[in-house]
Amino acid sequence: MRQAWRVGDVRAAEKNLMATLPEGALMQRAAAGLARRCALLLEETGGVYGARVLLLVGSGDNGGDTLYAGAALARRGAQVRALLLSPERVHLAGLAALRQAGGFTTRDLPARADLVLDGIVGIGASGGLRPEAAAIVRELPALRRRDGERAVIVAVDVPSGVTVDTGDVPGEAVTADVTVTFGCLKAAHVLGPAAVRCGHVDLVDIGLGPALTGTPAVRVPDAADIAAWWPRPGATSDKYSRGVVGLATGSAFYPGAALLSTAGALAGPSGMVRYAGSAHREVVRAHPSVVVADRVADSGRVQAWVCGSGLGSGDEARTELRSVLATALPVLLDADAINLLVGGEHAEDLRRDAPLVLTPHDGEFKRLAGEAPGADRAGAAARLAAWTNAVVLLKGDRTIVATPSGEIWANPTGSAALATAGSGDVLAGLLGSLLAAGLPPVRAAVAAAYVHGLAGRRAAENGPVTAPDVAAALRPALAGLLT
Repeated sequence: MRQAWRVGDVRAAEKNLMATLPEGALMQRAAAGLARRCALLLEETGGVYGARVLLLVGSGDNGGDTLYAGAALARRGAQVRALLLSPERVHLAGLAALRQAGGFTTRDLPARADLVLDGIVGIGASGGLRPEAAAIVRELPALRRRDGERAVIVAVDVPSGVTVDTGDVPGEAVTADVTVTFGCLKAAHVLGPAAVRCGHVDLVDIGLGPALTGTPAVRVPDAADIAAWWPRPGATSDKYSRGVVGLATGSAFYPGAALLSTAGALAGPSGMVRYAGSAHREVVRAHPSVVVADRVADSGRVQAWVCGSGLGSGDEARTELRSVLATALPVLLDADAINLLVGGEHAEDLRRDAPLVLTPHDGEFKRLAGEAPGADRAGAAARLAAWTNAVVLLKGDRTIVATPSGEIWANPTGSAALATAGSGDVLAGLLGSLLAAGLPPVRAAVAAAYVHGLAGRRAAENGPVTAPDVAAALRPALAGLLT
């Protein structure tokens, strides 16, 4: 698991660490790591010696890191030029080091550069870029290196123009090939559209770790976490002890949702799937191992319920939703079930001690919460989780999982391929299977999103993706993860 931190926590940790070090030592550590990564990138495109390096230098420590790194590259023979965006507030010692190493300043964006270091603004910035900086950022894609390819862009700590604590991109912003960050990950590296702007994130250890205290802003799972959490059958397991998941999904109008959620559930770790609904004939025809019934009340015993995908909005759907919420079992509400909560008729039904998971996309979130997630998607998900006393999985390219206590997870395996009708139905079934197998709700949500993302990527290898493709890719994705 990786952790990303808020700016306030990072600043406090830096202050505590700097109190134990000689003046300037922390900046020198950061600049050395930054220069080392830039040198490796230049070696891939012809070497450091003679390479044209452009520094975009703002004020403060971020600009200082950039100038000292430029000085290190200049000492290795690179042709380093610094474009100062705030000459009156430039880091003077860093500028002196660059000049002493043979680097120069420039007033204009050059026609060529092999590598660009984005040190315009750092983690202390707020709001969008100023017009001058925004104009320069717009011109960066036109820069070409010595082999004719586009210049490599390296962001210093974070790409300039992103909102560090939320991952929002309010205006013009740098799109980096590599982001070199110092001490720890920041929320913008893993959340929202800012994460996409970061490219590959390279973390330089400057000794900050022990000084970081409190709760991280965001947790990010890795493959080892998911593999360790994933329930596996033992020698004495049977279909019941592995968990039975119930699906109250689909309808006569939307039988596909029933089929897709069932396919997702069958790929999960539970030992049995029960389906309850008017699409039961289609389900058992496609999936003969599933036990089917007309309604929840006749379905038999389960360990968790999935309700909502394609359920509809009529009286029959409301009855099924109430039946599911009346149980003392973990419940996942998706799609139509979330929309049925909007009127408030089910407010009493939500006052339950058993676990509840909500899986809205942005439109469903807006209908339920009264407003769109907005720029701070993680904060919005956390507020909805606290209000509903549920784990909230807010779908998106960087799917967010939030708990009522404010714990935030960001899924790193998202893919644009998953933006296809029915993909969420597959996810709901998989997540429900994990709940039935006994995984705690937050881990079930995080693990399901992770594997669903891997399946989307795998499916995309063969061309345009549909939800059945995602469902079919779940087992191969799991096989690669769990072996």
